Amino acid sequence: MEKDICLTTCVDQQRVARVVQGLPAEPLLLGAAEIFKMLADPNRLRLLHALAQEELCVCDLAELVETSASAVSHQLRLLRTARLVACRREGKMVYYRLDDDHVGRLLREGLRHAEEG
Repeated sequence: MEKDICLTTCVDQQRVARVVQGLPAEPLLLGAAEIFKMLADPNRLRLLHALAQEELCVCDLAELVETSASAVSHQLRLLRTARLVACRREGKMVYYRLDDDHVGRLLREGLRHAEEG
């Protein structure tokens, strides 16, 4: 017998109804799922963690994570599409940073939760 399942079927319709009313809309859930999908890759997490500390260009990030600028550029494009990073151009250079403080908080909380594991 499994310890983590109910031993009888008894649905509390009032509880379920209250929870259903509080659930986010489907498009919002899909958007959040995409964000978590982006955070599920250790290489992207390394890039985000680096950008949480300082604004960096693709060359800096490639050196930091010991991979090609092309590979980093591909990951940054994904992160930018997911609105996790933003960039600015300065002359011939393009510098990346976290899109906003929400991203930094997600990173910190994820790492904190992993440490507790």
